[in-house]
Amino acid sequence: MPKILQLSQHVANLIAAGEVVERPASVVKELLENAVDAGASKVTLEIKDGGMTFLRVTDNGCGMAAEDAKTAFLRHATSKLRTAEDLSAIGTMGFRGEALAAIASVSRIDLLTKTPGSLSGVSLRLEAGAVTEESEAGCPDGTTIIVRDLFYNTPARMKFMKSDTVEGSRVTASLQLQALAHPEVAFTYLRDGRQILSTPGSGSLQDAVYCVYGRECARMAPVDSRWERCRLTGFVSLPTDARPSRNLQAFFVNGRPVRSKLLVSALEEAYRNQIMVGKFPACVLHLTLPANTVDVNVHPAKTEVKFLSEKAVYDCVHYGVLAALNQQPDRPAVQFKPQSAPVPPAPAPKAPPEGKQQSFFRSMTAQEYRNFSAAAADAPQPRKEAAQSAARLVTEQRESLLREPVMTPSVTPLPQTSAPPAAPEPAAAPQAQQTLPMPEEAPWRMVGELYRTYILVEQGEDAFLIDKHAAHERILFDRLKANQEAISSQMLLSPIPVRLSPEAAAELLSHREMLSRLGFEIDEFGDNTVLLRQIPMDLAPEAAAEAAETLSADLLAGRQESPDTVRDTLLHTVACKAAIKAGWVSDEKELLAIVQQVMRRPELKYCPHGRPICVSLSKKLLEKQFRRT
Repeated sequence: MPKILQLSQHVANLIAAGEVVERPASVVKELLENAVDAGASKVTLEIKDGGMTFLRVTDNGCGMAAEDAKTAFLRHATSKLRTAEDLSAIGTMGFRGEALAAIASVSRIDLLTKTPGSLSGVSLRLEAGAVTEESEAGCPDGTTIIVRDLFYNTPARMKFMKSDTVEGSRVTASLQLQALAHPEVAFTYLRDGRQILSTPGSGSLQDAVYCVYGRECARMAPVDSRWERCRLTGFVSLPTDARPSRNLQAFFVNGRPVRSKLLVSALEEAYRNQIMVGKFPACVLHLTLPANTVDVNVHPAKTEVKFLSEKAVYDCVHYGVLAALNQQPDRPAVQFKPQSAPVPPAPAPKAPPEGKQQSFFRSMTAQEYRNFSAAAADAPQPRKEAAQSAARLVTEQRESLLREPVMTPSVTPLPQTSAPPAAPEPAAAPQAQQTLPMPEEAPWRMVGELYRTYILVEQGEDAFLIDKHAAHERILFDRLKANQEAISSQMLLSPIPVRLSPEAAAELLSHREMLSRLGFEIDEFGDNTVLLRQIPMDLAPEAAAEAAETLSADLLAGRQESPDTVRDTLLHTVACKAAIKAGWVSDEKELLAIVQQVMRRPELKYCPHGRPICVSLSKKLLEKQFRRT
């Protein structure tokens, strides 16, 4: 066995540099964090050739004394920690004391620094971590550090660098994160002699977001929520402005940019049933919590953190974002005329009846969401027959208000042929329930239908276009999701055979119990074929086979997801297949029923896949098009 020797200080620093300094963007991150910790209010970054040959950071912070300047480049030298107890409550960006030593070991460095009140500053020159020159120098208060020829003495590392354009883009992304993390600091960024970014340092996160992302994120919804000892602030995109990737998701914990699967999961859960599959929300979210409840010492680059209470953090982000989205109008407002007999307002949200859970949200704050969810989760299961009857009655009354006529396609151009049979009159609702407004009571008028897809509604100086499929799909989905009991189903006189792949057929058969609650009765028929003997009441028989195939694909794709997520996905499919389709000839009563729901329910903004339900067209815009103004 070879003899064991202790590595030299230089080799040890090179190994540490491999952990901390991956590329120029890593250098930028560490130097900018040091500038922020130094109390700087203005920071300028300049790079050339992607940061490989030249990188300069200048700040107006507290600077360093002459005797401290050389010590700063020693490994594990830091002004931010003194005792082991300090590690349990870290409040600064940098603290390991490795960054400057690691950077210096793989580059050539020039340093100019001066403390306020000193007559002169100090100039240092280092190469491969060793001080080669030291002198007194005249310079402004603060620190200027220049990094040249990064990885000049480690050619193996140089091989893994990308082009100057790619490395420069990563430097830009690193600076953008720091600008979003510290809106109180004015950042200026120069790349190859050209100014790329400048932030005002006003302390307003909205100003920083606008400078970094531009007008593209001008429609983001503000978030401001408190949860136990956590506070969440920032901005999130609307469901209609979703992105094709997660590139515009920025999370900060106590001012530190972090990567966290927990935070991403909490954010995207708030968009469930509102955003299209394959699309992702954008966000700039700041999570502030006590320093002793978060561990930032779990990664050499300090980009990952651990939370003392992951559930509290998850709930803070989830319900905070959900409340922000719910309070954002994002669709035309509708005002009703006062009626001769005032209708009592709908009761405030309360805990659901025994054995019931409400699964979608109205206009509630983050704290109300939490209390409501806790009450629903803790509600005991009914044990008496009277309690079961009462719960069933509440469900029936709610469904009677939301029930839509079954809409089926017509094969003739006459609208009357698609009209459904008259539905029985629902039982009288309690006094507190508000019934659907009749057209003569509403301040709007249904004008007609465009392209057999969009319902045209006039109200005052505005015209509304309602996507009939998206609206009906959302109405059906909310009704199905609100009903935690088995969905009403229809027995088929002739079972429908559906041939699937072996894996898909097995997946459907293994979820018979869940599918039964959704209104499906499925039997095995052999040869990778299943028989549909029973389907949901709202689903047309001719759409049943396609629905079963989609359900099997949903189940296969959701194997690793929670049961609630899988159930929602299946309800998406049922609602989509059962909803009236674009291009179908629809009866006027069908369209009117949809319009009444959309115009009276402001929470109907998007279909379960994230498409908007209603858009507006103002009279002023039309007059401009016709040159009337």
